[in-house]
Amino acid sequence: MKKKIVIALGGNALGNNLEEQMAAVKTTAKAIVDLIEVGNDVVVSHGNGPQVGMINNAMSEFYKHHPNYHLCPMSVCVAMSQGYIGYDLQNALREELLNRNINKGVSTIITQVEVNPEDKAFQNPTKPIGSFMTKEDADLAIKNGETVIEDSGRGYRVVVPSPKPVGIVEIETIKSLVNMGQVVIAGGGGGIPVVKQGNHLKGVSAVIDKDYASCTLAKELDADCLIILTAVEKVAVNFGKPNEKWLDNVSVDEIKEYVKEGHFAPGSMLPKVEAAMEFAASKAERYSLITLLEKSKDGISGKTGTTIK
Repeated sequence: MKKKIVIALGGNALGNNLEEQMAAVKTTAKAIVDLIEVGNDVVVSHGNGPQVGMINNAMSEFYKHHPNYHLCPMSVCVAMSQGYIGYDLQNALREELLNRNINKGVSTIITQVEVNPEDKAFQNPTKPIGSFMTKEDADLAIKNGETVIEDSGRGYRVVVPSPKPVGIVEIETIKSLVNMGQVVIAGGGGGIPVVKQGNHLKGVSAVIDKDYASCTLAKELDADCLIILTAVEKVAVNFGKPNEKWLDNVSVDEIKEYVKEGHFAPGSMLPKVEAAMEFAASKAERYSLITLLEKSKDGISGKTGTTIK
């Protein structure tokens, strides 16, 4: 039966540099088009960790040698990453669709995601961005208003807040394209974080977790299924221990208990599980799937992966 699906791609689906990304998106496109080919409407979101770090480093290096320019804000770096990841991904999807004689347009939407300026995350920046810095570079970053931490003797790193998403600004545009039968790439890198100031949207120096943003996107699209793709075929409890258990089909209440018991690592599996749980709990008949990229078709058919209902 036809479904409306939001697919959240993990970093492993995009590679770590330009060359890897060009190759990776071809494999990624095949798995996504497998779902489109059987009649599903698909919206794709993705991470941008390596890419936004590279952009931030490049812009910071440029600023060091051209101080008459303004330091490029994180919101703009996220926008840049959405553009060039979307460029590669939409071309790979278009090619794979045409290879299968499927006539569908593919569009990348530069997506802004509203956050709450009162979110407590702004008081406690924790998300490292870019590479390690020398003390000299760290002092320059602090001078320019950035938050810097010393990371266990390995050097200095800029950290930014990671607030929760409140809403997808371009949601009506995304809905219209989906209703026209287009494949849409949206919410890249968790979206460009913005706060409302009257009618103005102001970018903020932050990054939004792409799994939480994908959950918000899926809810606002009234999707049937949220697929979170990661590096493992299924979610496990007691991971790496003798009593390790891989999860197949679990209820929202069951997964809540596992979260309370501390089975999932923050910054790793926890945001994926929390996002999947939130979407599944948001409306009757909605469900989430966590699995490998190459297992997504089998997962949506109920053959593998961890399904949360």
